[in-house]
Parts: sequence; structure tokens; C-alpha cells
Amino acid sequence: MPHLLILNGPNLNLLGTRQPEVYGSETLEMVEQACHEHGKARGMDITCVQSNHEGVLLDTIHAAKGVQDGIILNAGAYTHTSIALMDALYSVELPAVEVHLSNIHAREEFRHTSYISRAVVGQICGFGSFGYLMAIDAMATYLGHN
Repeated sequence: MPHLLILNGPNLNLLGTRQPEVYGSETLEMVEQACHEHGKARGMDITCVQSNHEGVLLDTIHAAKGVQDGIILNAGAYTHTSIALMDALYSVELPAVEVHLSNIHAREEFRHTSYISRAVVGQICGFGSFGYLMAIDAMATYLGHN
């Protein structure tokens, strides 16, 4: 059974209350529950982690090596600033999918740059929480777990 890490970065713990017009009304707990259910239906084990701290995100990516088969990452604002997260993804040599609830390319100019995208197999943005389920499906296909 493939094991996937779903890693959420800063401010995603505030989903459901933080700018619902941009990020939706679902809470992070609701998104994680949907991911667990979708993963189970696909025969995949899902582990969810959220942190507002870049170092914790880095440590979690490092700890995934040899344990997880892939990473789904919503790095939040660190997407646009963190070379360290990009380097960590390269370092663990695991396939990763970048997810964003909003369409980062249709928002402010500074959000158009993603350091994370250089180190992932694909990016899904603009589909709200459904993007996480799409990422699980994409990772299943990428891993040959159909």
C-alpha cells in the first residue's frame, strides 16, 4: 500500500475562517478527513501534517525519506520564498505534487513565482480543497497504483 504525506504550511490551520472568499469555508480537519477517505478508497495510506514553521516542514520532508512513497505539499506563502523547501524536496528524492487552494497565477504578482514547482512532478491550483483529491489521484497514477 503506497504511503503519502500531505504537508500543509503556514496559515492553513486557519482554513474555514481565513478569507473564505479565497480559500473556501472548509476547515483543515475537513480537508484532511476527505483526503484520508479518498486515499483509503484508492488503497493508499495518508499521513497529514501542518505547521506554521519552516523548520518543522523541512524536518517533516526529511523524515519522509524511506517512509513515504510521495509528498503532496501546500507550502502556503513559503511557496514563494523558500529555497530551503525546494532543496529539501530535491534531497529526499520522492515524487511530490504542489497544491494550492486558489489559482496562484491569477493573484498578486509575487504569488506567480513558486520555488517549490522546480522540485515537484506537477502543480494543481485553483480547485479549492478538491485539488488535494486530484493530487492523490495524480500521485497514485504517477506511482503506478491504479
